[in-house]
Amino acid sequence: MTKEDRLLKKLEQINLQLSTHYQNNEHVGVLSGISGISLFHFYYSRYMENEQVADIGVDMISETIQRINDGYSFPTFCTGIAGAGWVLELLSEEEFIDIDNDDLLSSLDEYLFKATKIDVTNEYYDFLHGAIGNGYYFLKRYQNTKSDELKNTYKEYLMFLISALKKSSKKDNRGIWWDYELNKKEEIIGANLSLSHGMASIINFLCRLYYFNDFRAAVEELLQGSIDFIVHNKYEIEENSCLFPSWVYTGMNEYVGNRLAWCYGDLGLGISLWRAGVTLKNNEYQKLAIQTLKHAAKRKDPEEARIKDAGLCHGVFGIIRIFNYMFKETKEEIFKETADFWMDEALKMDIHENGHAGYMQWRGDLQEWNNEINLLEGTAGIGLSIISYLRPELTKWDECLMIS
Repeated sequence: MTKEDRLLKKLEQINLQLSTHYQNNEHVGVLSGISGISLFHFYYSRYMENEQVADIGVDMISETIQRINDGYSFPTFCTGIAGAGWVLELLSEEEFIDIDNDDLLSSLDEYLFKATKIDVTNEYYDFLHGAIGNGYYFLKRYQNTKSDELKNTYKEYLMFLISALKKSSKKDNRGIWWDYELNKKEEIIGANLSLSHGMASIINFLCRLYYFNDFRAAVEELLQGSIDFIVHNKYEIEENSCLFPSWVYTGMNEYVGNRLAWCYGDLGLGISLWRAGVTLKNNEYQKLAIQTLKHAAKRKDPEEARIKDAGLCHGVFGIIRIFNYMFKETKEEIFKETADFWMDEALKMDIHENGHAGYMQWRGDLQEWNNEINLLEGTAGIGLSIISYLRPELTKWDECLMIS
């Protein structure tokens, strides 16, 4: 059986298993809820050129809306309402569904803005679970709303978030950063550089705001200063497996490695540096991004790279998606070769007889394997990564990971 045949078989299995198990997921968000799971079915339908395949995706979206109407109230992008609203916007952009999001979603605005204000008060600028994730949703609504009144509302929300970021930022000769609680037990406070929870996501978000004239002047200093901080903290010794730390704090070791993954490490930083370089038309940032990702491409030992499972967040299919994206952006063959290498590795990992399509999620906190179907860590994300590997034009879904 060829690699393509094996991948097509995986998609068939994932389609069936998600259709059977999605109601067991209690959340609605894009990364860990059923709205994100629905994205697999819509993109698989387009891949198969069969609209009927999307019917289960429509059922998931109907279930998402019903749960919110019935009182589901968790706000976040990863798990809750902000993420579900973002999915509805994407589905409309991609013409998978015809829906009036101005009518459907505007009633949620005040609640999500209140949640954002609470996060800002706590200086909780987390992409998955905090203020940046809500801002990501508001930006998507700002882009797509047909109402001038709503557009002004979203502009106010986003300017509030920008102002809060400015107020809570730290600045010295290294640049601009934000303090995070890095280790509660050891009371370590410092800069988190990750894409999932830290500064790489802030830079990525600011780049997307910078694209619009309404926000450019407001974010320019923050964007430049936060890039400066990242660049300042690049390791000088390039023989190390990583070019950047995951955290920066007083008293840290001179070199601390990181995993090869979407969530933490050089891949997420490389993606955000690339976006910064393109956004600001800065060749040096683009070169640094390519250097960072080429360096990461040398890491081929799963154990050294701390790879345990297959999911998008910290597994091989997230690695595959990032390198394929960078090949599409740069046409550098090393990125395509690296994506192919990790796809071969991924096809060796379908060893779990009780897993979905042979895959299970590794729960490091519990030291056990778990069946997971969501987009971030489960088979929905694995399936979407496979679709984009086979059909590189079907990739807009990965905006939810700040990739494209």
